[in-house]
Amino acid sequence: MTDRYAVFGNPIAQSKSPELHAAFAAQTGEDMSYERIEAPLGGFEAAVRAFIAAGGKGLNVTVPFKVEAEALADEARDSAAICGAANCLKIEDGRIVAENFDGVGLVRDIAVNLGVDLKGKRVLMAGAGGAARGALEPLIEAGVAEIVIANRDVAKAEAVARLLGPRGSIRASRYEALEPGFDLVLNTTSASLSGAEPPIPGKAFVGAELAYELAYGKGKTPFLARAEHYHVGRIADGVGMLVEQAAEAFAWWRGKRPDTAPVIAQLTVPLD
Repeated sequence: MTDRYAVFGNPIAQSKSPELHAAFAAQTGEDMSYERIEAPLGGFEAAVRAFIAAGGKGLNVTVPFKVEAEALADEARDSAAICGAANCLKIEDGRIVAENFDGVGLVRDIAVNLGVDLKGKRVLMAGAGGAARGALEPLIEAGVAEIVIANRDVAKAEAVARLLGPRGSIRASRYEALEPGFDLVLNTTSASLSGAEPPIPGKAFVGAELAYELAYGKGKTPFLARAEHYHVGRIADGVGMLVEQAAEAFAWWRGKRPDTAPVIAQLTVPLD
């Protein structure tokens, strides 16, 4: 019998996850289906439980449900428990187990696919939602020197900055207080999904080696265009992160890790 998987979000029509997992299943010979499910705001838990009752084996989770997904789980693995957000759930013996592969996918894309050494780097992270939470531990494990989380609601950024406690140098900031001196600038907000731009002051881009947009498939977003205007060394969107985190989820569910390079090449949208 074909095993059933899905991605949950709101909105969800833009998700490339079904194409990714179809490619992975074809590579590895796995018998599985994968669909998009738009859960209503306020109805995520009910939608997930209905999916499981209908035979669902696992699911990915995107905005705005990652924090809810971790809270829903019967067991949260360290990567999800530490950050309080999950992007992947697996059904094991009727129990919901949560993982977060966002940060692992981000770090692998930056360090392996883009060839950027993260050790000793200062990182500016715009946004304090589930994507930011998931990126913290893998970035610290990769050896970054400092992470500054900027958000309009600085109290929310402070709460995220406290997640890893003494395990890393992480602090919160208002956008207007940012100064030059960052090596990497990451946009973890959902602004680019609507063509908007986080209010990062131009001086925060000055001297940066890489500006990375976690959104994907949007071409040169306002965030990336602004980074380019301030002569950031390199710009990239999140297609590699998307594929790498999906490969981690696939491996967790099916026990086989697919080759990500051809799938990244297939989904890449030029940033010109």
